[in-house]
Amino acid sequence: MTAVAARPSLSPAGQDVHTSTAESFDHWRHLVAESFVPLAASSKDADNFRGRMRARRLDRVAVVEVSSTSHEVHRTPALIAQSNQRYFKLNLQLQGTGLLIQDNREAVLQPGDLSIYDTSRPYTLAFEGDARLMVVMFPWDALSLPPDCIAQLSAVRMAADGALASIVGPFIAHLAENLDALGGPSGSRLAANALDLVSTMLHSELDMSADRMRPQALLAASVREFIDAHLADPLLSPASIAAAHFISTRHLHNVFHESGATVASWIRAQRLEGARRELRDPLLAGMPVGAVAARWGFLDAAHFSRSFRDAFGESPSDWRRGA
Repeated sequence: MTAVAARPSLSPAGQDVHTSTAESFDHWRHLVAESFVPLAASSKDADNFRGRMRARRLDRVAVVEVSSTSHEVHRTPALIAQSNQRYFKLNLQLQGTGLLIQDNREAVLQPGDLSIYDTSRPYTLAFEGDARLMVVMFPWDALSLPPDCIAQLSAVRMAADGALASIVGPFIAHLAENLDALGGPSGSRLAANALDLVSTMLHSELDMSADRMRPQALLAASVREFIDAHLADPLLSPASIAAAHFISTRHLHNVFHESGATVASWIRAQRLEGARRELRDPLLAGMPVGAVAARWGFLDAAHFSRSFRDAFGESPSDWRRGA
């Protein structure tokens, strides 16, 4: 059921919450089919189906509360082939029971449970009765973890009483309860905080299952953690990263090649995203643009401005004024 970030039903970033109530199951099927990641929907009781979505986009994060009666959705290979965009979705079950299936794993989700899945691979979500859940959808590069690490956690139940899930779940639930209040820079900041919490929770889950991870995946996770911790260092480079991990630069490039990014492009993207976020941070409103750029390793203001415009289509100053 996760009709998330729907093109017609999800408001642009910074605008009000958009609510879509299904007039029929065919209408719901249409809403699902028009989502950013199209899904096929089915129901054994289509005549009595009820469904509603409340959606808001917070910067690059789509936050959607979904309430419905019994039905299923399927992300099929044919639907995946229609788009080359890759997202991850995090589900928080609020009411009822959900079943998530991906990569030959099944997660039965009870209220308070969390689970993550990848829109670039087939999955199924099934709800036998009335259910309500919160879905957080974000681009694959929004987390510091490499995609192949996250893939090892797809359709894995993170129980409501787990150490970190018991913290992350209520935080996301509060987002659901306060979608109307999540506007402007404060909303974007909360979305970033939510992703930070999700990253921390997934890191913890991977640490507990490290013995099942491929050595290359462990190395990729370690490298990204190192990069995140040193983004402010203008001397950060493939050579310094490789040296810190006692590997050759060629091996480092191979690690990144598997995830579809280069070392340099990943560093640049993370720096730009960090600067972009802080330029609209109300707590940093008085800090000059150049000082924000320097906090993220950009010492040349002109280079930063060109890179920012190339990445986001407007200058850093215009982006800040847009807040």
